[in-house]
Amino acid sequence: MQPTYFINHGGGPCFFLEPGPIREPWSQLEKYLQQFASALCERPRSILVVSGHWEERVPTVNAGVAPRLIFDYQGFPDYTYRLTWPAPGAPILAARIRELLGSAGIESAQNTVRGWDHGVFVPMKVAFPAADIPVVQLSLQHGLDPETHLAIGRALRPLRHEGVLILGSGQSYRDLPGFMAGGGQIDAEAEAFDDWLRDAMLAGTDRDRALVEWAKAPGARAAQPREDHLLPLMVIAGAVSGEPGHTDFHGHALGKPISCFRFG
Repeated sequence: MQPTYFINHGGGPCFFLEPGPIREPWSQLEKYLQQFASALCERPRSILVVSGHWEERVPTVNAGVAPRLIFDYQGFPDYTYRLTWPAPGAPILAARIRELLGSAGIESAQNTVRGWDHGVFVPMKVAFPAADIPVVQLSLQHGLDPETHLAIGRALRPLRHEGVLILGSGQSYRDLPGFMAGGGQIDAEAEAFDDWLRDAMLAGTDRDRALVEWAKAPGARAAQPREDHLLPLMVIAGAVSGEPGHTDFHGHALGKPISCFRFG
């Protein structure tokens, strides 16, 4: 049975820049992602990625055979807009996801033309450079309701028994002005939220309720002014509801704490 993971996807295409002051702050996370695939207990048959960069009216699967890359970032060198990561799509898995959602009473949709945003291809290009495992992306749902996304995850739980690795790609800290201000100074609110998040992920029995009420946590809105990059965590946690989790990575980038989690 496959575990599920919530990973941080870093700062745009920073992992692919020339060595220097923009790439270096992300080096800890880059090393973690480089070792990610080799740390898996078994090679997944396919991968489902939930990214914080795609929202739709209902959860929507990318059902394309060979999705293109969407370079949804700005201000980076020209060569970062020519990156490639030609992993195959997985239309059969996309149909299975919709089947499971429908069985749980959750309306869904599919999109056969949308590509993979950088929340998918950036971390995946680092973690799975061979691009030889089929991938499906699942959108968030407008409104960003935590309980809704936990329910989506619960509906997808059977995929773990079918060789599917479920990944949430977001950021445990997502205040862009805060990242830019950085400077290596300790950010008490960011640290408080990350401490709370890491503690909350440990206990399977109380985790769902903690995630539903995440905005009450210390430093929550300072770390997540808009929770789009936290919602992939809700889907991942829902798929392993009741099972304990642990911190798979903890480090810092631009003075802000960043954490990745494993469940199951």
